This record gives sequence, C-alpha cells and structure tokens, in this order.
Amino acid sequence: MGRFALPASILAGAALVAAYAFQAESYTLFVIALVALTAIVGVGLNILLGLAGQVSLGHVGFYAIGAYVSGILILKGWDFFAALPLAVLVAGAIGALLALPALRVSGPYLAMVTIAFAFIVEHGLIEWRDVTGGANGLMGILPPTLGPILFAEREMALLAILLATLALLGFWGLSESRLGRAMRAVRDSEIAAQSVGLNPVGLKTLAFALSAALAGLAGAVFAPLMMFISPGSFPFSQSILFLFAVVVGGAGSVLGPVFGALVVVGLPELLSDFAEYRLLVFGGLLLVVLWIAPEGIVGLARRLMRQDPRPAQAGGIDVAAALRPAAPSPLAVAGLGIAFGGVKAASDVAFTAQPGAVTSVIGPNGAGKTTVLNMIGGFYKPDAGTIRLAGAELAGAPAYKVARAGIARTYQTTQLFGTLSVRDNVRIAGADPALAEALLAFVGYGGPVAARADDLPHVDRRLVEIARALATRPRVLLLDEPAAGLMRADKDALGALLRRIAETGIAVILVEHDMAMVMGISDHVVVLDAGRPIAAGTPDAVRADPKVVAAYLGGTETRARRRAVPWSGPADPVLATLRLSAGYGAAPVLENVEIAVRPGELVALLGANGAGKSTAMKAVSGLLRPVSGEIVLRDAPVSGLPAHRIARLGLALVPEGRQVFPELTVRDNIRLGASARAERPDAAAFAAELDVLLRRFPRLAERLSSRAGLLSGGEQQMLALARGLMAKPQILLLDEPSLGLAPAIINEVFDVLAELRAEGVTILLVDQMAALALTVADRAYVLESGRVVQAGSAADLAGDATLEAAYLGARPAAQ
Repeated sequence: MGRFALPASILAGAALVAAYAFQAESYTLFVIALVALTAIVGVGLNILLGLAGQVSLGHVGFYAIGAYVSGILILKGWDFFAALPLAVLVAGAIGALLALPALRVSGPYLAMVTIAFAFIVEHGLIEWRDVTGGANGLMGILPPTLGPILFAEREMALLAILLATLALLGFWGLSESRLGRAMRAVRDSEIAAQSVGLNPVGLKTLAFALSAALAGLAGAVFAPLMMFISPGSFPFSQSILFLFAVVVGGAGSVLGPVFGALVVVGLPELLSDFAEYRLLVFGGLLLVVLWIAPEGIVGLARRLMRQDPRPAQAGGIDVAAALRPAAPSPLAVAGLGIAFGGVKAASDVAFTAQPGAVTSVIGPNGAGKTTVLNMIGGFYKPDAGTIRLAGAELAGAPAYKVARAGIARTYQTTQLFGTLSVRDNVRIAGADPALAEALLAFVGYGGPVAARADDLPHVDRRLVEIARALATRPRVLLLDEPAAGLMRADKDALGALLRRIAETGIAVILVEHDMAMVMGISDHVVVLDAGRPIAAGTPDAVRADPKVVAAYLGGTETRARRRAVPWSGPADPVLATLRLSAGYGAAPVLENVEIAVRPGELVALLGANGAGKSTAMKAVSGLLRPVSGEIVLRDAPVSGLPAHRIARLGLALVPEGRQVFPELTVRDNIRLGASARAERPDAAAFAAELDVLLRRFPRLAERLSSRAGLLSGGEQQMLALARGLMAKPQILLLDEPSLGLAPAIINEVFDVLAELRAEGVTILLVDQMAALALTVADRAYVLESGRVVQAGSAADLAGDATLEAAYLGARPAAQ
C-alpha cells in the first residue's frame, strides 16, 4: 500500500456514506449525523489518548461548550458558519488553559481533574441562567442556511460527514508528521523524549487544545442538529462513551474513532428490539471486544497484517562523516554536587571528557554514577558546580535544552518509544528515513526497521537506543550501563561500537559495571565512591590504585568478627542449585550456577554489579522463575513454586533496598514476618519473640509504634532483618544489607550477622563489600558474567586474584 492509500480510502468511504445519505430516511440521517459527530470527538480524544497518552473523562464538557457557544450566537442572530469557528476557538482555548494545571498530574489524577471539569461545566450551564437558559436550556436554535439551501436532516448529516472526513484526514497528516511522532514519543517515554530535545509539557498542552477544539467543533454542529440543548443533553456518561469509542476502535489508529463510533452509536440502535436488555447486551459485547482485541478493532487488524521484514540499509551514507561534530568540544564538569534529603549523593565531582575519547565513570553500588549522568543530562538540578560545553553553562538546564545543546544519552533500562517502529524511533531524534536506516546499520542492528520497538529482544533495544541518541548528532554521548544483560559476544561488539563512535569526534562518557569492557575501551577512567572522586587516570593506573581496590572490595572503616572456631557441620546442604540458569529476556543472566549452603553455615555470593548475584537471590526465593536447572530446599525441588510457597517452606529473603512496608508500624512489619510460619505465634509468644528481637536491635525498641517509612536507612535495614528472623527460617537470604549505609551502621549490621552465625543461623549473603563479607563468611562463591568462576573458603578467597579481577577486570600480563 502506498503512503496515500489510507487517505484515499477515507475519501472513498466518505463518498459512499454521503451517497447513502442522499436516499436515507429521516431517522437514519440523524443516526448517521450522530455517528459522524462522535467520530469527530473521537478523533480529538485520539490525539490526546492515542498520540499524547493522556486520558480525559471530561470531554463532554468541551462538547457542551461548543454547543452552547454555537447555540447562543445563533439565537443572537449570528450565522452558523460564523459561530462555528468561534465555538471551536473557545473550546480549544479552554482546553489549553485546563491543560496547564491538569498536566501537573498523571494517570487517575488527570482523569479526576477532567471529571471535575465536566461537572463544573454542567453546573455552570445550570447556574448561568441569563446566558444559558439554566436547566431549561436553549430552544429554537435554527438550522443553518447557505444561500438558498436550508440545512434539514440530510444536509446536516452531509455536513457532519464532511467535517468528520476532514478531521480524519487531519489526524492522518498529524500522525504522519514529526509533530505526531513527537507526541507518541512523549506518550511512550517522557524521559527519553526530553533526551532527544522534545518538550513534553508543550506537546501535551497542544494535544489537549486540539482535542478540546475538535470536541467543540462536534458540539457546535450538534446544537442546530437538535435545535434544542440543555445541560441534560450532555450527561457525564457521554464522556465515557466518547472514550469507549476511541479504545474500542483502536487508540492511535486513524480509523479507530470511526469503528468506535459505529459501535458506540450504531450498536445500541441495532439492539433496540431488546428493550430493557439493550444496555446489558451492549456492555457484554463491549467486554468481549476488549477481551479479544485489547488494542481495539483496528489494532487487532494491524497486528494480523504482515510486517515489512526489510532490515536497515546503509544506503551509501558515510555515517562517520555525518556524526562528526562540526566543532568538537570537551565537556567540563567542575565541583558538581547534589544532596537528597540531606544525604549527599555527589560532591565535588570534576572531570573533562575530551572529544574522540571514551571517559568512563565507575564505582561500587551507591557511588553516585547515575546521579552524575542525570545532572549532566539535565534530569537533576545540581546544588553546586558547573557543566560547560562549547562555552555554554548547562548546569540546571532542563533535559530537552541540554539535548538541544548537544548532549545525548541512553539509560540503564532502555527507554524506547515502544509503539513506534524502529525506524521512527530514530527519526524522532531528527534523522531522515535514509539516515535513520544508515545509523541502525552503523550500530549493528540487523532486524526489520518496521518492527515495533516493544517487540525487540534486549540486545536490539540497546542498539536502537544508541542509534536514536546518535541521530541527534551530539557532541557528547552519555551511556548508562549499556552492557547490562548482554552476552559476552554482544558486549565485545558494543565495546567496538563505542570506540567507533568516539573516533568520529564525539566525547563518549560511559557508566558501566563490566570492568573487562571498561578497561578495554576507556581512554580515561574516573572512580567515584560515596559520591566523591577518589581516583582518575588511565585504566591500568586506576586498576592498581589501593583506594579503588578498597572501594570495590570493602574499605578499612568497617569491621566484622571472624568465626572463632572454623565451621563444622552436616555435609548435606539446606539449599542447593543445580545447573541453574535464569534471566529476564532472551539472554540468561545466570548460566549453570551451582552453589550449596549447609546448616549453620554463612556463605557469601560475590561479584561485581551485573554479575548475577541479585538474580540468583530472586531465582532461589521464587521471585524469578528459572530458565533451566533445579533449586533444592531441604531435599525438596522448589524451582516451579511461587515465592510465597517457598517462603512457607523455610526460606526468608531480606531483599535489596530493605523493602519495608512504609505505612505500617515497626511492630506490624515484624509481626508480618511470622506470616510464612506454619503455626503463627499467639499474642504471648509474639511478645516474647519480639522482646528477643528488640534486644538484638535496640534502635527499633524506641520506634516500635512509628511508621516504618519514617525510619532511617540503617533502621529500616535492621527492621528488614528483624522481619526475616521472625519467620524462623531454615535459611536467611540477605541481599546487599550494607547498601547505602554509613560505616558505623554497617558495623552494627555485620555485628548482628556475626551473632546470628554464632547462633547457628544459616545465611546466604550478597554484599557489595566483598572483603567485609569474607570476614564473616565461612565459604564464598565468586560470580562473573553469570557464572561461578571461583569457590572456596573465605580465607582462601580473601587473597585470591580472581576476586579482584571479578570486580576490576584482570590486570594486563607483565611484558
């Protein structure tokens, strides 16, 4: 089908309906007119919902405004065709004004604002009696004339068909334009939209105004069609039907409002013989349609159509030349700092990213790496410091202005515009179709360019996101963990791609946890710890720096007690994994992992970020279903069981980030820990057990009646531990208990772990502070890229080079 096949089909369909209208009866003409007017309102809502992703349940208010402006002016002697554009302008202007406060909220809150608007309009029409006629409404609204032609039912139906056709053609033109693609981009990901230079607030306000104007247009025709209007002509339920028309037809599709209007207006007419059962049957049919086709009628048809399988083609374009900045400039960061709630996430960060070079920013969990990228990219406003590029100061500028200044970025979790095609994802950033395909070929994307971004595998999503960032022709490219979740071969290809990008003259700033890639492609490495730079230099110099090694493996400010007597106990494990593989997509994060934890033993699972430690904890606890392999808990296979069943078998997980229940009290959080026990303690038993836990965690005793969300990070970690212990588990899983805590609090937490170990509690521990974890552990496993690369006693691993290599990459062999 050609590009203009759809508008040609719209015109042909309109001509057929118009031809039918010339011989239809009076009531049929009225129904045709209502279908056309509903389609016009649906087109407006399609701009708002289908393109901009905003929900309105108050569009009947704009419909009423258009009708009343038209009706009042006609009664005052205005010609209908003069009143029509004024009604449209008034509705559109009110829509733009409503958008300003409404768009400060989203989701159900936005819907509530629009509902309130509809009720305000309804009651305003009732109370403004001198102008609107109050509850009695306006009568005697004469139909329009055009020369000698009086617009009776047939002419009004033809006018409605004409306006609906123009609205559909206008929507087609908008959806095919860069403006339409920009609205879709904002709908799919506001964060990514800003990173390619789009202003989400401006685009959503425009969508709101256009949507309201079209509703006003339909209302302006509705008044002379009915010749009488009152507040009762615009019930709130009509807003829901308008929205149904868009959803049932297919939000975002050109023809969706037409099919939706036919269902919403035409179907009740076809069911008129069912009398009082009509609404019941109508509602049932709507549920069936939405169940079968959640993307609407047109969306279902589009899914069934064959996609264009053509891959991206370079087309003879010299991509390196197209990307080379006309005036390459270094990015200079100096004294950069920011605090959240009094906690300094970054302080005195300074470095210069040179054009044509890869500058990597690394550090352990919580070091502030992504925070620094967010400040450079305009998503956070720094409390202090400067960010300069080509003589311009960008610190504090909004993200879309930073993008326009020449800084592009990718994200930890890919932020593609999921409903757009791969090609359109790149085009939205400013590339024409040919350059978009050439960029996709340049980054190594080999799939179809017409595929929806939501349907792509993980590695292709990464590549398309990089291509989209390059389409802005940046001076600086920020990459936030682009290798996360990729296989080794894909990581190697990505590293080569980043070097090719740097060779074009772009300054590449990389945040990444894969040390093999970082050390292999970086020209300059900046190391952060607790938000502060601790080292900078070449990869070899940084890797050998004692401060860097201490930051990754655990510094000297923390302490932990070793076991006084080496552990000895039963050989049969409480928990074991056999050739366990698990992940979140096509590429597994864990491959053939085998670990065992025996009764009374404390085992540490170590490795750099992205090695698969937390994935292993999720798989073992049932939060992530394994791809293959087996998990055995107390001699029983549990791989296929849900998390709550595994918990009831004696496994308690204290997850990363604590995950306390913030609205419940400390007491209630601890009480919920007993939910997994076969026999829950009565009041007396709970009081006794609580007393034991509070002696172990005295800080909690003072906060027993406080909401958990009001506790400090350290207190929340202690609460999470107490909740886990209340389950009296066979094995306790601790995922990053030291994350984000001050050294003094870390000491307290690890003192508790040493006590629990001495009391015979079986523990599997994941912690970023490897040296500290090895101090309390009996044995440990080292993970790298989802595989166990070393295992042994904690004492043996403490001096093993494999551990350091897993965190910082292998040192180059001596020449």
